[in-house]
Formats: sequence, C-alpha cells, structure tokens
Amino acid sequence: MNAALYARVSTRDKQDPKIQLIELREYAAKRKWHVVGEFVDVGVSGSNSSRPQLDAMMHLANTRKVDLIAVWKLDRFGRSLRHLVNALGELEAVGVGFISLRDSLDFSTPAGRLMFHVIAAMAEFERELIRERVNAGLATARRKGIKLGRPRLRRDHDKQAKTIRRMRSDGQSYRQIATALGRSVSDVYRIATA
Repeated sequence: MNAALYARVSTRDKQDPKIQLIELREYAAKRKWHVVGEFVDVGVSGSNSSRPQLDAMMHLANTRKVDLIAVWKLDRFGRSLRHLVNALGELEAVGVGFISLRDSLDFSTPAGRLMFHVIAAMAEFERELIRERVNAGLATARRKGIKLGRPRLRRDHDKQAKTIRRMRSDGQSYRQIATALGRSVSDVYRIATA
C-alpha cells in the first residue's frame, strides 16, 4: 500500500511538524505501508484550502500514485468543514483512502465511510443554517425599510456622467473609461446606458 503522510503547523503553533511525522511513520511501519512522500506545510493556516504541499499531495492522489493519505489529526488537513468534505470527497472519488491518526478515523473502512457521510451532512446543515440566517437578516432589513443592494447612481448628479458619455462616444471601451476614471466597469456601463 503506497501512502502519503501529511503534516502542517501554522505560525501560531509552537509544535514542530517532526512530532506529527514521527507518529505517522511509526503507524505506517506497523501497517507495512510504503511511504511515497512526506508533505509538510509550515507557517500556513489550515483555513487556506490551497497549500503548496497539500496541493502536491492531492495531485499524487488524483493521479493514483498513492493508495491512501495519513494525517496526524483532522485539523492539520483542514479547518473548514467545506474544504474537508470537498477534499475527502475528491479522495473517495479516485479511490484513495484517508486516515486521521489521532482522531481514529479511517475512511477506507465501512465505519469510516459512514463517518464521512455524517461529516458531509453536517457541512450541508451548516450551509443551510447560514442561508437561513442571511435570508432572515435580509427580510428584517426590508421590513425596516432599508434599501438593499448597491445604491443607484443618479445621472443628473454625477459630475462624471458627461465625461463618461463623451469618452464612450469617442470610441473608448467601458473598461478603458473605468480605468481612466477610477470607477468600476459596471458603474460606467450604468451611467452610459441610463
């Protein structure tokens, strides 16, 4: 069984990644895995879904050069539930196992796959709760008479309206005008077409 070991420490951690790797190596040796690579991200937050060594390891997994990935603890792999579910789903899709040593999670077993589905359900539940709170907040704001969205530009009061229309008639693109005036392309377009 070809395995990749992953360790991560952020800048706030006082921990040395070697501690994680020592335990992972011992675990791999007991199971007689062939370790094809050790991937260590140092000084990188777990909230970043893109990390140099993680990306390199995931590339190996996607090209099926490893059969499983082992991490010391789940939070070393990813702090965001969404990232975790997406990454684990990606591994499951290509048939690569995942083991979190300290959390006693082995997603290559039936019980581990069940746990993955529980984690995925929790991620979906979290997304739904966030959506509900956002919609409730928007409804409350509407009831209070708060106008939502970007404020509309009033053409008569915008000092740059004449300049924008002149530049447009001279054949300049919306992007060129926006760059020249330090405005967004959508503002320039709205003024020009209002």
